[in-house]
Amino acid sequence: MTRTAPLAIGLTGHRVLSEDDGVLPPATSVFDDHLPGVANVHRDLLRAVHRAAIDAAAEGVDFQVNSGWRSPAYQAQLLQDAVLKFGSHAQASRWVATPARSAHVSGDAIDIGPPRAAAWLSTHGARYGLCRIYQNEPWHFELRLDAIETGCPAMYPDPSHDPRMRT
Repeated sequence: MTRTAPLAIGLTGHRVLSEDDGVLPPATSVFDDHLPGVANVHRDLLRAVHRAAIDAAAEGVDFQVNSGWRSPAYQAQLLQDAVLKFGSHAQASRWVATPARSAHVSGDAIDIGPPRAAAWLSTHGARYGLCRIYQNEPWHFELRLDAIETGCPAMYPDPSHDPRMRT
């Protein structure tokens, strides 16, 4: 019989999340692919971010990953925290998707920081196929390869307007 370690519970009553859930340490580089939160980002998205980061660095702008891939447990905790913060699921959905709908859980989204890097990517991202999806989240990027030819599509005001988030 295999024994497993007991589940750790933090002060807030949540399961303690770790790097295995996609939690990233501060100042994580887009090249820190030994961390699951970076390594589990879809490889085409990560390649595009790498190309953009190299070009941005040549202009003195360094990219960091604030969040990449997330486990369903991590996403669920973020949603629960947002409901507590904003007072309702409807308000929380303007910022955080369910685990079943999150582009982070599927590895199809990456949050770039600091603000200067996100602004650089917002301006130049289409040439790499990297687009902001939500007006209220200047850090959130997804891969849209057709943007290389046609530019990024119009942004949704927030995730609650994104048809992919509707259940």
